[in-house]
Parts: sequence; C-alpha cells; structure tokens
Amino acid sequence: MKRIRPLLGCVVALAFVVAAAPGFADPDPNSVHVKKLTYAGSGCPPGSTALDLASDAKAFTLLFSEFIAEIGPGIPQREARKNCQVSLTLHVPGGFTYGIAAVDYRGFAEIADGALGRQQAVYYFQGQAPQATTWRDFWGPHTDNWHIRDEVEWASIVWAPCGVERSLNINAQLRLEKQSASSRTSSVMAMDSEDGSLNQIYHIVWRPCP
Repeated sequence: MKRIRPLLGCVVALAFVVAAAPGFADPDPNSVHVKKLTYAGSGCPPGSTALDLASDAKAFTLLFSEFIAEIGPGIPQREARKNCQVSLTLHVPGGFTYGIAAVDYRGFAEIADGALGRQQAVYYFQGQAPQATTWRDFWGPHTDNWHIRDEVEWASIVWAPCGVERSLNINAQLRLEKQSASSRTSSVMAMDSEDGSLNQIYHIVWRPCP
C-alpha cells in the first residue's frame, strides 16, 4: 500500500467528515454542503450511475453498475482499465479553507496468479497544480475483500484556494495487467465488495485563511 503523497505539476459512497485542524477552530458544520456534482468516465458512462444526496447535503452516494475492470481470454483490452472522474463543489464558509486528510477505501479483487491489479485515485482542486494520489496494488493470486486507509501528513495536505470557489476533482481508476499470469486465466476488479458496497470516505480538515 502506498501513502498519499503530494505531486506537483458497484456502489461508491463519499462521505464528508468535518474535522478541526490542529490548534484551529472549525467552521459551523451546518454551513458546509455540496453545491454541485458531475461525473464521467468509462466506469460511469451515461445511464449507469445514480446519485443519492443526503438531505443535509453533507454526504452523497454514487451507485455504479459498470465500474468493473477485467482481463482474460476473449475480453477486449479496453476492459482492463476503467475510470470515473468526479467533480464536486462545496459551499465553504467565509474565512476558511479545507483539504483531504484521510481516505478510506473498500472493495473486492479476484486476481490470477502472476497478474497485477491496481486501484488508484487522484484528487486536485480546479486550476491548481498540486495534486495528491493514492494507490493500492494487488498481486495474484488474490481473492478477497480489501479495506485500506491512507492518511496525509499535515505538511502534505493539498488545500483549496482561499477566497474563490474551486471544484475538487477526484479521478478513480481500476487497472489490471497480465504480467506473468497464464494467458488462459482471468482477473477482475469491481467497485463493489461482498456486501455490495465500496466506501470511499474523504475526511476533511479545516483551517482559517490567512
């Protein structure tokens, strides 16, 4: 498992958890809500994704029906990689900025002996160069549910710009590679788990703007 690191340059639930930054006061949670959400990609084509927004607009669930990567005999190469780009805009109280402090992932993978599966997510704020990336590799043989938490060190958190409204973009990806696996074997990674849900929980921390 790789830790989130800064870079310069089928059910998914993303729940926002407001947390105070060390030594700082946090904003009124009632003033934080999702203003806009869009999504696109091979893992979430039109008509395959539904949105369930909580009544308080502080959490939402995306339900995917086609976010599945596969490799094996008779399977087109394009099926080896699936992605979904999510763009969301939060209403941020005046005088505050926020960043992602931790991400929880759950899912399921069935990887053949010698094959490689990767789950990856990149997030960044609209118009900014700094990005953060999380990824997890699964070498076969592997057949199991998985749950990981990636935490960001305070000094490495990517912060939303102060005083302007910018979208947070999250590009999730599933990828499978044959590597040394037999050409007769198959592998699959799906955005679901044994209980039918994958949870991606983004924990938010706040700090006052300068």
